[in-house]
Amino acid sequence: MSKPFSRRRFLHAALAASVVPNLPDAARGAAPASKRLVAGTRVLEVYGRPAKVFGLTGPDGRPGIRLAAGERFRVDLANESGARTLVHWHGQLPPWTQDGFPWPQTPPIVNGAVQAYDYAPIPGTYWMHSHHDMHEQSLMTAPLIVDSTAELREDRQEVLLMLHDFTFRTPEEVLAGLTGTSVAAAQAMAQKTEEAPADKGDASVPKPRIVGMAARPPGMAMPGMTMSGLGGTQMHMDLNDVHYDAFLANDRTLADPQSVRVERGGHIRLRVINGASSSQFWVDLGELVGRVVATDGHPVHAVAGNRFPLAMAQRLDILIDLPRAGAFPILARLEGDGRQTGIVLATQGGHIPRIADGAPAAPPVDQSLEARLIAEEPLSQRSADIVQTIVLGGGMKPYTWSMNGEYWPQVSPLMLTKGQRVEIDLVNRTMMAHPIHLHGHVFQVIAIDGRPIQGAVRDTVLVMPMGRVRIAFDADNPGRWPLHCHNLYHMVTGMMTELRYQGIIF
Repeated sequence: MSKPFSRRRFLHAALAASVVPNLPDAARGAAPASKRLVAGTRVLEVYGRPAKVFGLTGPDGRPGIRLAAGERFRVDLANESGARTLVHWHGQLPPWTQDGFPWPQTPPIVNGAVQAYDYAPIPGTYWMHSHHDMHEQSLMTAPLIVDSTAELREDRQEVLLMLHDFTFRTPEEVLAGLTGTSVAAAQAMAQKTEEAPADKGDASVPKPRIVGMAARPPGMAMPGMTMSGLGGTQMHMDLNDVHYDAFLANDRTLADPQSVRVERGGHIRLRVINGASSSQFWVDLGELVGRVVATDGHPVHAVAGNRFPLAMAQRLDILIDLPRAGAFPILARLEGDGRQTGIVLATQGGHIPRIADGAPAAPPVDQSLEARLIAEEPLSQRSADIVQTIVLGGGMKPYTWSMNGEYWPQVSPLMLTKGQRVEIDLVNRTMMAHPIHLHGHVFQVIAIDGRPIQGAVRDTVLVMPMGRVRIAFDADNPGRWPLHCHNLYHMVTGMMTELRYQGIIF
């Protein structure tokens, strides 16, 4: 990620490549060779201290995978990490057995093995991360970018900004601190994430149920901020479960930020990926004005501004037209805190300022952008076949998080039939925001706190404390699919359930 991607340099080749997959097999000849993706280890220097982390390296030696417009996702994942692992193609829509979730049918890949994947990807800004053993916190993550012909015709320089939260502790040590248990107990807790719910025919599987408002546990220990509740009352909003040692932008801190060379008056497509495990940010463009044109890889009508909220696992595509020569910091400011990270866009000869990694505290990430987004390609208008309420529950003491009062893997799968229109009301009865991610599908945000909108098409949506979000999607990808909070430690302690299609044979 250390070098900018030039649209001008790649334009003609990519446009040519985009038509190849439409040719008949005989005319096209043999299928192109698979791209090799290596899951391995590497050493980062963070504030002068070395740290061994994971990595996902593509065939060009850079993190992740980039596909030309129309190119199939043909990838051989080679596990050279020294441990079992499994990679999820976040936001993509593969068959369920290629999704990278540790079902019994798709177990983690052993060290030294190679797993092949082959499916038709959807274009946009996506990412990949391990769904095994909390490897995501140890940076088993990378971008996954799929070009579209329309974007290539814009002829914009592309800049990628991938955000992480970083700790010198192991994920098991972090989880032990949150739950007040031993590291061994925390490790056992994390391993339960890879246990699947009972088979469909198991009589012990309970029917879905809705629970009432969960009481707020006393003695919330984590730092937070106040927010307005019903009737104007003030409530305590919990933020930032984990105190991190650093926040990274393209693997670097503001002590040594990446400087991206751009043209004077240049036109930029900034792709921002929040790959953090437990942190949310404000993307701050400083003196620049940008236009959000895609969320989670899907186009929206442009929304202009210079500061945008970004929840865990979400992505933004922001178009920026530089007003002049100079250096332009692009910062990610941690919600509820003064800590920040970022990169610098710099023209030839631009003076790159020294930027402190501390600033005035940023407010909590909110739905100020979500409420303004309008999908360019919304779902078709039709009535719902299934309407389901899922209540998000839990709290900081004890540190457990649930969906409908159930904790993974003791959950009641929501059974679907192919072709149904599904609406889910996500109702948050906790004092913490939850970024909820659905595997294998994209959904449209159709209401916030009961107010109907024609919102963005997404794969991850933030549900505010004591708030409600309604999403809609078409059941068009049969399989077994997790729905979970993308705060890693909320998921590990229970906030996950399953959407399962009728007729799936295990």
